[in-house]
Amino acid sequence: MPHLPFWRRREFLKTGATATAAVATGAGLRAMAAETAPRLRTSLCDVLGVEYPIVQSGMGGVAGAALAAAVSRAGGLGILGCAHLPPDEVRKRIREVRALTDRPFGVNLLLHTDVWPPADMSRVPDTVVRAVQTALNRFRERLGLPPSFARPEGLPDIVPGAIEVILEEKAPVFSIGLGKPPADLVGRFHRNGTKVIAMVATVADARAVADTGVDALVVQGHEAGGHRSTWVKRPSPQHADVGTLALVPQVVQAVKQPVIAAGGIASGAGVVAALALGAKGALLGTRFVATRESMAADFYKQALVGRDGDTTVITDAFTGLYARVLRNNFATEYAASGAPVLPGYVQNRAAGDILKAALARKDGEHYAMWAGQSVGLIHDLPAAAEVVHAVVEEARAVLKSLAGDVSLA
Repeated sequence: MPHLPFWRRREFLKTGATATAAVATGAGLRAMAAETAPRLRTSLCDVLGVEYPIVQSGMGGVAGAALAAAVSRAGGLGILGCAHLPPDEVRKRIREVRALTDRPFGVNLLLHTDVWPPADMSRVPDTVVRAVQTALNRFRERLGLPPSFARPEGLPDIVPGAIEVILEEKAPVFSIGLGKPPADLVGRFHRNGTKVIAMVATVADARAVADTGVDALVVQGHEAGGHRSTWVKRPSPQHADVGTLALVPQVVQAVKQPVIAAGGIASGAGVVAALALGAKGALLGTRFVATRESMAADFYKQALVGRDGDTTVITDAFTGLYARVLRNNFATEYAASGAPVLPGYVQNRAAGDILKAALARKDGEHYAMWAGQSVGLIHDLPAAAEVVHAVVEEARAVLKSLAGDVSLA
């Protein structure tokens, strides 16, 4: 008998001799699952117009048109990561998705207070800029780059233009990361026929965002990769730092909108756990970084395979905002230096030459590789559609297994 996952082995034993051969090949199991497994559908599917309550995180630099379209075609909600892109590029990518699928998809922007409007760099003291560049020069020396003490330019004010493009293009879903949208902006999107979802990391923030009228909330637990989804930087990494298991049910109790759980979810079992907590769906990030359609560099994808959940750390060394990444020399040594950081997303402009050199050299020790604690569940680099289908199949199997294993008597 071929090797089968635990739940398939259980089905194999239950089918009996007449079905043994069919189940062993997988064909019988798929047919049986189709007949007996519960449908994986929640009220969120109706809100977003999707087949499955699975959402792909709109990760900037990772989630391009190919990834978003693949997830949407497979029945989930794919989301374009458009943070920091100029309006014309946002429009181009939206149209690229539409050329690949007619399914609903989302477009993600960051509305952090350091981004919209951009932080005023003129208010950053010269001493802070020098301290940051002094710390960065240690990495430059190691990588053979010239030292610098230059004041980096602030961010361009491109968010308003990107918002207008999303409205003009009538994207099905507007996804907000690191920000609380004004109620009138949410209203504009609703009048446009666009659903609005926003990510939060605390109960208080969830209540505030819910009051703006968004259609659903993505609730980000401590385990999640990437930036902590707050719109003002908190005093330390220990703030806005609640685990998914504890945070999701608290937000479910606090708001009326459907909740999408995020943080540490990379499998069907994780999706089922999220539903048990009261969520109506799950958002997966790290799992979709490690797919063929992801725009992440190959060495970054390979670095995700075979790790365990203890190989990540929260740092503000890369962008000036707290984010979970794979632990590496850059994050560790910058923290040890005691150097300050520049405002959100200006920090990585200061370090741009280092990150560019590391990317060219495939040097994961000096490059930002965003990853959540679910990295320990990633062992391959499949197509994005395969991820969606595998997650759905496992979730159905887990639900069926629970029905057989858990007695309510």
